[in-house]
Amino acid sequence: MNATDAWLQPPPQTDAGHLAAHWMPFSGNREFKANPRLITAASGHYFTMSDGKRLFDGLSGLWCTGLGHARPEIVEAIAKQAASLDYSPAFQFGHPLSFELANRIVERMPAGLNRVFFTGSGSESADTSLKMARAYWRLKGQPAKTRFIGRSKGYHGVNFGGISVGGIAANRKLYGQGVEADHLPHTQPPAGSFFRGMPLQGAELADDLITLIQLHDASTIAAVIVEPFSGSAGVIVPPVGYLQRLREICTAHGILLIFDEVITGFGRTGHWTGAEAFGVTPDILNVAKQITNGVQPLGAVIAKQEIHDTFMAAGGPEYMLEFPHGYTYSAHPIACASALVTLDLMEQDNALQRVRELAPSFERSVHGLRGVRHVADIRNYGLAAGISVESAPGEPAKRPYEIAMSMVRKGFYVRYGGDTIQLAPPFTSSVREIDSLLDALAQTFHETA
Repeated sequence: MNATDAWLQPPPQTDAGHLAAHWMPFSGNREFKANPRLITAASGHYFTMSDGKRLFDGLSGLWCTGLGHARPEIVEAIAKQAASLDYSPAFQFGHPLSFELANRIVERMPAGLNRVFFTGSGSESADTSLKMARAYWRLKGQPAKTRFIGRSKGYHGVNFGGISVGGIAANRKLYGQGVEADHLPHTQPPAGSFFRGMPLQGAELADDLITLIQLHDASTIAAVIVEPFSGSAGVIVPPVGYLQRLREICTAHGILLIFDEVITGFGRTGHWTGAEAFGVTPDILNVAKQITNGVQPLGAVIAKQEIHDTFMAAGGPEYMLEFPHGYTYSAHPIACASALVTLDLMEQDNALQRVRELAPSFERSVHGLRGVRHVADIRNYGLAAGISVESAPGEPAKRPYEIAMSMVRKGFYVRYGGDTIQLAPPFTSSVREIDSLLDALAQTFHETA
C-alpha cells in the first residue's frame, strides 16, 4: 500500500481522545462518542461499517444518493476534472461546465424557470432564494416587501434565513430572533389517517395565507416558501389542490412563490421536480442533494427570467454587480462535473421510470406496517415515506432513536428525526431489498418497548 492509499483508507479509531475534536452536526455527540458508528466504505445500495457490517442504505444517504454509491462514472469524472481544472474563481470568471450544467438543468425544469444561480448546498440555496426575493421587490420599487411566509414543520436548511422560514421548533429555539417571517399551518393529517399519497382533504389550509395577507398586507410580503412535500418533518404530503391554491393566492396578491426542492428535486417523486409531479410552477425553485448524487456539494436556485431580467435592467454600468451575492464554491468545477454525469446516469438508468414503477410496491410495503405496535401513522409519496412513532411517556424522541439503532444492528440504515422514522431507498433498489427493509422495520417496532 502506498502513502496515498493509506490516506484514503485510514484505520478506524474509536477511542475517546480520537473522536473528541469533531463536533458533529445534527448528532447526539455524547451518545455517538460513547457508541460510535463509523462508516468506512459504500458501494451500490450498501454502507460498510468499521466492524465490517454492511447496512442497506434506506435513506439514500441523506436523501441524496438515489443512484447508489461509488458509481464508477462519477468517480472517473471527478478524477479527470481534478486533474484538468480543480478550482476556478467563482467571481468575475467562469468555466465551461457551469454553463453546460445550467442549460441541462433548465431542460428539466417547468417552463419559465430558466435562470440558474449556483450555490454549495440546500441551506445556501434557501438563503439565496430569500435574498433574491427581497432584492427583486426592492428593484421593482417595493422595498417594504420584506416579510416571508414559511410553514409549520417546514425545513429550509440551517442558515439564519432558512431557520426563520422553517417551522421545526428544535431547529430554531436556541438561536433567538431571525429573519422576519410568519408561518402557515402544516398539512399533516391527524395520527391514524394512514393516507396513501396525497390526502383528498386539506386544500383549504392554503387559505390561511389569505389570513396572513390580511394581517400583514401583501405590500409587506416578499415570498412564500414551502417544500412540495416536507421531507425532514417526516414526509408530509400536500393535499390535492393545496399547492395550486397557494399558487393562485400568491399570483393574485403579487407574492413570489418559492419551492424548496432540495429533497423532491431530481427524481424522488418519479419526476424531475415536485413542481412537475404536482402540476404547480413556482417563481423560484431550490435544489441540491440529488443533483450530484450526493458525491459533491452543489446546490442551485432556478428563477423565472423576469426575476433575472429585473436585476439586469437595474444593474447600472455593465461592469457592475447586478446581484452582490455568491460563494467561493458556487459552481465548483468538480461539483459541476459530478452533476453532469449524474444527469447522464439518471437518463441511462431510467431513474424516473424506475421510481414510478417501484412506488406502488414501496407504498404497499410501507403501509403493511399499519397496525404494528407503536406505529401511529404512515405517509408516503414516490420513494419517500414517513412513519410516525407513538411516544414513550415524556420522551417523544426516544423510540425513533431506539428503532433506528436496532435497525443498524439488523443491517439497515434509516433516519430518525423528531417522532418519525423516515425512508427514502435508492431509485435503483430492488423490490426484494425494499421488502427486506420493511420486514426488518416491522420486527423492530414489535421488539421496541
